[in-house]
Amino acid sequence: MSAKRFLDTNVLVYAYDLAAPAKRAVALELVEQSWNNVGEFAISVQVLQELHAQLSRRGVAVSDVAQIIRDYAAWPIVENTVALLIAGLDEQLRWKISFWDALILAAARASGATELLSEDFSDGQDYGGIRAVNPF
Repeated sequence: MSAKRFLDTNVLVYAYDLAAPAKRAVALELVEQSWNNVGEFAISVQVLQELHAQLSRRGVAVSDVAQIIRDYAAWPIVENTVALLIAGLDEQLRWKISFWDALILAAARASGATELLSEDFSDGQDYGGIRAVNPF
């Protein structure tokens, strides 16, 4: 896989957040770019799992959430593996970040991305060749 950019869960969640119109507009633009440039953006199984949890918690019908997940499954996806878990543990130790963020960073690295689009990382920080970008 050789994606250029990796989307964290919060970007996808904001695409469905009617209470945050400015962030929603940015997120929708990124999602549209992703659909128009297949292969340039990647996500992970973890992102899809977290998206399911967030949308369900916000009252989106399970059948709708399932269809949303199936749609995003067409994108380049980094699978959950033991190797990814170990890589995440290494990222956590190296960067002193939360376990879940470390798994996102490991997935971004596995995708080949050089940009990680997220509001959960230090904007502009270089994580060993992956630059965090807060699009919001």
